[in-house]
Parts: sequence; C-alpha cells; structure tokens
Amino acid sequence: MAKAPEAEVATLKEFIESSGISATADERGFYYSIQSPGSGEKPTVRSNVTVNYEGSLTNGKIFDSNKNISFGLYQLILGWQEGIPLIAPGGSITLYLPPSLAYGSRAQGGIPANSILIFKIDLIRING
Repeated sequence: MAKAPEAEVATLKEFIESSGISATADERGFYYSIQSPGSGEKPTVRSNVTVNYEGSLTNGKIFDSNKNISFGLYQLILGWQEGIPLIAPGGSITLYLPPSLAYGSRAQGGIPANSILIFKIDLIRING
C-alpha cells in the first residue's frame, strides 16, 4: 500500500479545508468524494477499466480529459490504483491526490512538478 509523506498530506489537507471541499481522508494520504458508489463488483489493481475522466490543478486549470478510455489500473498513477477501487461500475468519484500518489517531482505535460491533482472519474465498466 502506497502512502504519501506527512508534509504532502498536510498541504493537501490545507487545500481541502481552505477550499471548503467536503471530502473523506484516506489513510494512504489522499482525499476523495464519492458522488455515486455504482453497483456490483469493484475493480482491483489488476482490473482493466473503462472510464470518463477530467484532471485539473488546484487553480482549476484542466490538463487532461477523456471519455470511454480503457486502462489496466496497474499501468496508472498510484492515486488511481488506490482510488478507483472505492467505487463500482456506474460510480463517480473525485480524487484529490498529493504529488507522491500522482506524478511526484516530475513535470508531466501541462502539470508542474510536485502538484496536487484533482480527478473527476466515472467508472463505466470493468473489462476483466
């Protein structure tokens, strides 16, 4: 189980509280808000899933979005590996990820290094 460093968790907590966001703290160091739990079996890190998603920075800038895209969860950032299994197909979740559960100290496209990332994810289905 991946766990974010305390300093990152504290910074993320400060962002959540100062923004007035209603989210649940996970022991692994990220926050989440489930809009809909979905139904049926939840995916595992070995699952291949189809999702709709939107990724943004804390300033609201959207850096990526996609619809009906499939991934093996094991191929994705740790925050997705830990967060998506909290919902079942048909479910929607917003993940608030500290840098170490996202891209860490690496800048990635339009994402600055050491960024807190926000992902709105709809789990369409588990493909296997």
